[in-house]
Amino acid sequence: MFQIIGIVLLFGMVFGSYLLAGGKMAVILHSLPFELMGILGSGVAAFVIANSMDVIKATLGGFGRIFGGPKWKKQDYKELLSLLFQLTKTMKSKGVVALESHIEKPKESPIFQKYPKVLKDHFAVDFICDTLRMMTMNLEDPHQVEDAMEKQLEKHHHEAQAGAHALQNMADALPALGIVIAVLGVIKTMGSITEPPEVLGGMIGGALVGTFLGVFLAYGMIGPFATRLKDIVEQDGAYYKIIQSVLVAHLHGNAAQISVEIGRGDIPSVAQPSFVEMEETLNSLTE
Repeated sequence: MFQIIGIVLLFGMVFGSYLLAGGKMAVILHSLPFELMGILGSGVAAFVIANSMDVIKATLGGFGRIFGGPKWKKQDYKELLSLLFQLTKTMKSKGVVALESHIEKPKESPIFQKYPKVLKDHFAVDFICDTLRMMTMNLEDPHQVEDAMEKQLEKHHHEAQAGAHALQNMADALPALGIVIAVLGVIKTMGSITEPPEVLGGMIGGALVGTFLGVFLAYGMIGPFATRLKDIVEQDGAYYKIIQSVLVAHLHGNAAQISVEIGRGDIPSVAQPSFVEMEETLNSLTE
């Protein structure tokens, strides 16, 4: 919603100030289709050249995230902490053997099945199960486990940011592409140098629309989109960081409820359940 409001304000302030200053939209509207085709079209072409199909798909999917916001809400974090509570409590109270059936076939696990949204996230499930599997193989050094988890998180985070980086690269290229299109407009104008001044003025104005569009699209739209997508990826990445915090805290010998409380502290403030909310949720699981 705020992104749509921002776009409306962007167009209103830029073109409103132009019109109030006595500018005429006729020159811009006459050149707009051709200039937009040249700038945005070449920008998209450069984007396709520079990126793999996976990155292109991630970037296109990222537009939904830009307008939709972070994937994980307060209830999702509560469910993740509840899942981790049950897994660590099972491991501590019943031993490694009782946990193996849950981590080997999570889709068939009665614990995992309680939390379908977690189960749909393949990275989260693999991250949890692989880490617990390492623990069952007697890798009980918290620092080794934490290092291994950190490497997985860095890899996943780098891949998740690919769409935002691709958009930012496109934004960086648009002003230069706008100059390219503007130069072509000047070349066209020079080819008609015998025309009257009013005709040449219109042609030069049309050429400058190219420079305007390149800068406008780069810093007014594509660049902010890239920044927004990067921030959302950062916020959603906290979801996986919580898994690391809880499982490492468990390895340090903390009780399941203490480990979960440590993980709760890593939840972004806007989605963080209170201590009391989380305590009530966990108590309902033990009843």
